[in-house]
Amino acid sequence: MELAPGTQALFVPSDPPRDGVLALWGHGGGDTPIDLVLPREQAFRRTQVDASVLPVADAVRVLLAAGEHASATITAWAEVVAAGLSLVARGRVEPDGASWRAGPLEVDDALRLTELAEALPPEALALPLSGLKRVRLHSPESLVRALWDAIADLLAEDTAVRLVLRVDLAEERFAGVLAVRSAADSGLVLDVAEFGDAPEVVRSLFGEHVQVRLALALRRGAEVWPPLARVAGGVVELTDDEVAELLRGGSSRLGAAGIEVLWPKDLFEGLPRVRASVRVPSESPPQLTLTRLLDFRWQVSVGEEELTDAEVTALAEAKRPLVRLRGRWVRADSLLLAKLRARRSPVTEAAALAAALTGELEVDGEREEFMTPSVITGLLARLRYTPDEVVVPPEGLHATLRPYQLSGLAWLSKMAALGVGGCLADDMGLGKTIQLIALHLHRRAWREGPTLVLCPASLLGNWEREFARFAPSVPVRRFHGGRRSLDGLAEDEVVLATYGVLLRDRETLETVEWGLIAADEAQQVKNAASKTARELRKLYGVARIALTGTPMENRLTELWSILNWTTPGLLGSPEEFRRRFARPIERHADEAATDRLAAVVRPFLLRRKKTDPDIAPELPAKTETDRFVPLTREQVTLYEAVVRENLAAIRGTEGIQRKAQVLKLLTELKQICNHPAQYLKEPGPLDGRSGKLAAFEELLEVMLDAGESVLVFSQYVGMCRLLETWLAERGLPAQLLSGSVPLGERDRMVQRFQAGESPVFLLSLKAGGVGLNLTRATQVIHYDRWWNPAVEDQATDRAYRIGQDRPVQVHRLITEGTVEERIGTLLTRKRTLANTIIGTGEHWLTNLTDEDLTTLITLNL
Repeated sequence: MELAPGTQALFVPSDPPRDGVLALWGHGGGDTPIDLVLPREQAFRRTQVDASVLPVADAVRVLLAAGEHASATITAWAEVVAAGLSLVARGRVEPDGASWRAGPLEVDDALRLTELAEALPPEALALPLSGLKRVRLHSPESLVRALWDAIADLLAEDTAVRLVLRVDLAEERFAGVLAVRSAADSGLVLDVAEFGDAPEVVRSLFGEHVQVRLALALRRGAEVWPPLARVAGGVVELTDDEVAELLRGGSSRLGAAGIEVLWPKDLFEGLPRVRASVRVPSESPPQLTLTRLLDFRWQVSVGEEELTDAEVTALAEAKRPLVRLRGRWVRADSLLLAKLRARRSPVTEAAALAAALTGELEVDGEREEFMTPSVITGLLARLRYTPDEVVVPPEGLHATLRPYQLSGLAWLSKMAALGVGGCLADDMGLGKTIQLIALHLHRRAWREGPTLVLCPASLLGNWEREFARFAPSVPVRRFHGGRRSLDGLAEDEVVLATYGVLLRDRETLETVEWGLIAADEAQQVKNAASKTARELRKLYGVARIALTGTPMENRLTELWSILNWTTPGLLGSPEEFRRRFARPIERHADEAATDRLAAVVRPFLLRRKKTDPDIAPELPAKTETDRFVPLTREQVTLYEAVVRENLAAIRGTEGIQRKAQVLKLLTELKQICNHPAQYLKEPGPLDGRSGKLAAFEELLEVMLDAGESVLVFSQYVGMCRLLETWLAERGLPAQLLSGSVPLGERDRMVQRFQAGESPVFLLSLKAGGVGLNLTRATQVIHYDRWWNPAVEDQATDRAYRIGQDRPVQVHRLITEGTVEERIGTLLTRKRTLANTIIGTGEHWLTNLTDEDLTTLITLNL
């Protein structure tokens, strides 16, 4: 290393001395901050400099190579180094505990020390003593002596010899046998007790003053591991606790002190491997009950050999850190023993199944490797879905199932037979209804009881028509209305009931032992704490199937709610699920937690998409377009006023009140973006006040001129009514479907649209998002954005579904520079979570900080 002009130096002492460093500063470099006290006219100033630090060995070489143009501090320290080397060369070194120091000093050496100390310039003494309230500097003599000791400690270390503690594990006692290893011949190790009897040619390989070196090493070792102080004749008797401490950390401390620890060769080659497992009774039925409790057990193996239960018990009851098993020593450290000795609660079959899928089981808050019993391994093999699994179409089915529908039927049949339940989560329009009808026909021969289908009231007629069309031999009854009854129920009958009826008449439904219960549009029970979900869980069915195109709309707990009904216990309790999956994934985007959840969920949730090349290749193309439109001057004025007013109110609130205020703000801004008349609750006028309405008019004119049919979705019924008025003023035939439309009229509206009598169909997103087949439409307009892309996709799928034979174009109207545009960008990113695990809603927006919320909603025109 070549010193730059102006480089200053000072020595920083340490304990042990050899760890001291030379700090070089004043050369404009370095990455180690050093506190200095430097002279300044008649006083001193305290400052901090960036220094380069060199260990003692490097410092000696650099200082001795310094030229005549070096700074005064470099020259002074070079003189100190030369004097220190002279001391070592003359043998003036002595042990100091575990280290070496320069000494004893003769009279001339002491005088030389004083001379060198007086020659040190102030910059070489600028290092303050640490730990003192008042600033005090090292004395010059102490710094010179510290560098001499560092040189002595560095050069007096004899690398030709190394002390070894060989652990002897006899049958009844443990001992440490001291030995010495030669650096010249690493394979040469002699017991200390036998060293004196070794031939001279052998002893010479260990260098001079071996006994002194060993005594020093032994002293260092005793400081970090006290049992070494008891050495007698080269042997130290060890207690069980001392062996345990040596295993835990004593070996590493001795190694740092220069003492090698040798264990029996096979002790670390076969460390016990502990895995969680369960005992499955040999008389287990072919079906899992999921709720049955299985005894927890630890499975312990050494090397490739699994220990018997008796050997595991012996290991757990061991009173010493090493246990003799199968002719070898096995380590039994305290953590291992604590695991084996603790009593464990039983594990449900569902939890064991989940553990088998992820390869780990949570025990006392820790994830432990799980060893899957052969019975569960066999079940997993049967659970794994492969697209080529098919069954013969059931007798009585008046339809030709597509290949993916036959595969879905095979999966449903398998899940029902295994008793584990499942969720069929195919995209809207891929035929979940006909697959469920085929499943009922397939299970007819099993004679396990009637089928109960629960669905929204708006879908009762659809289910009834589909059974009449595709399975006319199946008796179907509606359990709905004032005269509902289950009297005379046939074993192969299908009962159609609504979720509302479930709430009012669950006790009657509970009297039937259902062979199959199907929950259609299962997102209706996505809130596990709702009364509907609680009542559903009380019904017993041999098999439980959920049908939904959106198993997760807003948050992961919705997925838990659905699967906790179909496959109880699979995802643990609500709190366990939130702790293990929901919080890490939703708050921290934890990829490992996402992978674990996906591994558990996939066997019990079958999801196919229209975009899958092998699912529905006959479906035409779907084109999605975001059309960005400007705000009018009136919209800009209203938007900015609402932002100012609401942000001021939000900054002074918290908790539920803050969330409500944020939702109010977002709702008002979306309404302003739609049309000022919607926000102001005015009937009109409508023209010239909204950029969206102008864009809507342009789109609609082109579509209707081409003779196409159009679906128009808005999340607001009020906006749909304004559009209905606007269309009527232009003599354009349109109809509006909202939640207030009776079931019979709803069906007639669908028939009129499909017949081409009304080319424009206005639908509120909630009412028109499910249960409708509107394949006459080739154009879909989303007048405003929903916060959840999955809900938008469901609405689009009213037109883009099996039966559609023409390309479908989807248009989303988005106001430029507003909250709509920014949220659109965020929603694109949030689709990834739904695709990975099987959703997102507006709840995440209410948790934004004030700063993030301001960024989100501020106009950027």
